[in-house]
Amino acid sequence: MTDLETPAAPPRPGPSWRRAAPALLGYAAVRALGLVVLAVWSATRDESALRLLSSRWDSLWYSRVAELGYGYEVRLPNGDVHSNLAFFPLLPWLERAVSAVSPLSPAHAGLLVSWLASLAAAWGIFAVADHVYGRRAGVCAVLLWAVLPVGIVQSMAYSESLFTALAAWSLYAVLTGRWPTAGLLASLAGLTRPVGAAVVAAVWVTAIASFVRERSVPGGEGASRWRRALAMLIAPLGAAGYVLWVGHRTGGGPLGYLDVQAGWRNGFDGGYAFARFVADKFTSFPSALAGLGLIAGVGLLVRLYVICVRQRQPLPLLVYAGVVIALALCASSYFGSKPRLLLPAFPLLLPLAVALARLRTSRSAWVLAGVAVASAVYGAWWLNGSGPP
Repeated sequence: MTDLETPAAPPRPGPSWRRAAPALLGYAAVRALGLVVLAVWSATRDESALRLLSSRWDSLWYSRVAELGYGYEVRLPNGDVHSNLAFFPLLPWLERAVSAVSPLSPAHAGLLVSWLASLAAAWGIFAVADHVYGRRAGVCAVLLWAVLPVGIVQSMAYSESLFTALAAWSLYAVLTGRWPTAGLLASLAGLTRPVGAAVVAAVWVTAIASFVRERSVPGGEGASRWRRALAMLIAPLGAAGYVLWVGHRTGGGPLGYLDVQAGWRNGFDGGYAFARFVADKFTSFPSALAGLGLIAGVGLLVRLYVICVRQRQPLPLLVYAGVVIALALCASSYFGSKPRLLLPAFPLLLPLAVALARLRTSRSAWVLAGVAVASAVYGAWWLNGSGPP
């Protein structure tokens, strides 16, 4: 094994509900706090917290896909075309299925799906962290993910929670050698968001590294080769299938989905647009402070990733987190959405979780409680203001 493929700790017991219970209960408490603060804040403004969570921004696009299917678009005065083909189909499919068997509208069904998926994501994050670093680190990792400043998105009818759940469990399947499961979950993640490519990359790179290692080590185990090959075959089917379908529907061929994203002014420019956005902040003094904050934020992300490498996180986690960061920072999309796009990059939290797990329980509890309150207040203020586009 190479250093990057060596787990930081011996394998742990399976991720049973009982073992994960402290993490899940803590996660539910943090999210409940966020919802209570949001409800109170919204009530003071005569705003509906339910509407903010289920019927604004991207959640509207998802529910419209669930209700009407694909083909809806908005033409803006500047010539841009916002097509709902930009939104991947798994969340709308689930919204339609839940609303078909319940009295819930597609929007409210999306909220239910998101809440259940957020618990599944928390459990998956615990499973990964527990497997690599132990139970205390697993609990801390889940709670850190819950108290992120944009953690309120986990409670919205958005696809981040669903995607993170599929990604975390796919990565756990890779770590534990359940290759067909890893491939299937990666394929479903690819039907959820474009960043599903990060999960596919993690499956592919880890599988290829295993093939190479077996060839270089005499007597290397090859009994699971067909399972790895099957995972590599299955993993990209979801994203590839949807992208090719969009290309066929629009007449744009294999690159038709990129044309749809261009209508939203989304693309991959290596970070040039984001760098210009940050540089423009330094044209005046008040905005320069925001520019410094953005630079500090990017620096923190890079620093955390370097620590992940130095701590020899397993290869699939490093590949996954690296691709998520690259796609978020190097895309020319709306810059206010970048914190939300980074929400699935939970491996970056593992070094902080390990450090927090080393503290006394009372001290780590006070730290997390304080951050949870700040996160709940920020989330309520954010949704009642600009919100996550």
